[in-house]
Amino acid sequence: QLQLVESGGGLVQPGGSLRLSCATSGTLDTYTIGWFRQAPGKEREGVSCANNNDGSTHYADSVKGRFTLSRDNAKNTFYLQMNSLKPEDTAVYYCAVSESICKYGMDYWGKGTLVTVSS
Repeated sequence: QLQLVESGGGLVQPGGSLRLSCATSGTLDTYTIGWFRQAPGKEREGVSCANNNDGSTHYADSVKGRFTLSRDNAKNTFYLQMNSLKPEDTAVYYCAVSESICKYGMDYWGKGTLVTVSS
């Protein structure tokens, strides 16, 4: 059972930046990786996902140009760099991995880290 632990959340002012990290308990290089978020009163949504089979990376329209997904297989860790943060980015952010492709029902999930964007 692969375990994932997020870190890096917190309170940031609008326009600020945060980098979320997701440390995994196993070898990361064979997994598709992704970040999801759930804002208060809303359903969980996909933020970014990178397919391991073809190397493609996808972003939600709301974060394109501001967020960047990356991975460090040597450290079994992947990241979400978030720039130009907006209040509407406030949510609990979850990292997840899949043994196949990007999908809403990923195979393994972290417990989440809260990001609050507010002045």
